[in-house]
Amino acid sequence: MIELAILGILKESELHGYELKKHLRRVLGPLSNVSFGSLYPALNRLERQGAVAVVAVDEGAARAVPPMTGSFAGEAAAFRARRLVTRGPRNKKVYGITAAGEARLAELMADPAEDERSFGMKLAFFRWCDRPTRLHLLERRRSSLRARLEETRRAVGTRGNDDPYVRALMEHDTESTMHDIAWINRLIASEEQAGEERATEPTGGQP
Repeated sequence: MIELAILGILKESELHGYELKKHLRRVLGPLSNVSFGSLYPALNRLERQGAVAVVAVDEGAARAVPPMTGSFAGEAAAFRARRLVTRGPRNKKVYGITAAGEARLAELMADPAEDERSFGMKLAFFRWCDRPTRLHLLERRRSSLRARLEETRRAVGTRGNDDPYVRALMEHDTESTMHDIAWINRLIASEEQAGEERATEPTGGQP
């Protein structure tokens, strides 16, 4: 999940780790809690795989060091300042996606494994897919939702009125699934219409 998000975000623009963390929160949702402890290991893995690369390093502004004054107090201050400069500001690496990373992103997008969260993640990066891939993902999601709807309806029919609250929960799940199917249908219709319009466009060089 996090590797898919990193590659999808970096395909849009090159970013520092801190900026990338902010974008991840936007993509994964406000309840996500991506820490630097999980972000940087993922970046390191992708870098070792050749999927991302450091494209620049921002060294930061150097601090002025007080000159040697000859006095004990002045030299002590200069020594403390040199110790601070030795540590230096933390370098900010700017990461970018590579050709191998773009291939890996396409592979992750086409992965048949799917759940609620992974589909939402892929949908956030649909702009990086071609139309056949988008349609395939949408149709597969619709099939999954239809199967879920049938299963819930069977469960509602067999439970009767033994527990009105459980039944209400199942009915809510049924309504939510039907709403999701209608939403997917609209997305599929939009993709198909865009494909038809593109197919009817005149080719170059023809009147």
